[in-house]
Amino acid sequence: MRRLFAALALAVVLAGCREVRVNQRRTGTTPVVGPREVVVIRDRRTLDSLGVAVPIDFRHEFAVVLLMGPHKETGWTQIVESIRANTDRVRIVAFERAPLDGGDPAPREYRTFTIWVVPNAVYRQGSHVDVVAPSGESIASTTLR
Repeated sequence: MRRLFAALALAVVLAGCREVRVNQRRTGTTPVVGPREVVVIRDRRTLDSLGVAVPIDFRHEFAVVLLMGPHKETGWTQIVESIRANTDRVRIVAFERAPLDGGDPAPREYRTFTIWVVPNAVYRQGSHVDVVAPSGESIASTTLR
């Protein structure tokens, strides 16, 4: 009986080890204008080119950035409803919410972003990252290289 409980406890512990832990999640805006996209970042140069200032230790971590917009009014924000992942695909359900007061004219166009900083241990080359709206409409996608 003790062996059975020990085996069950070991199975629960090992199953918990496969859970992906996000080290950090932040949202904000960037003045770098472009289309909607999801970008996997493995170096400082790429992160700086997007205008996102987040401290990342690229020896141990990588980042996934969801960029939406561009917008000409202030106050837009991103909402991430869910993230589902398995060994070969990550599906993110997200959308942008317009400002409740209609916003003010922005001095220049901008995009909203959400960045997830993830341990390198979960990086799986060939995995697909798909971002969809709650309606199922595709927003952006990429493949880990």
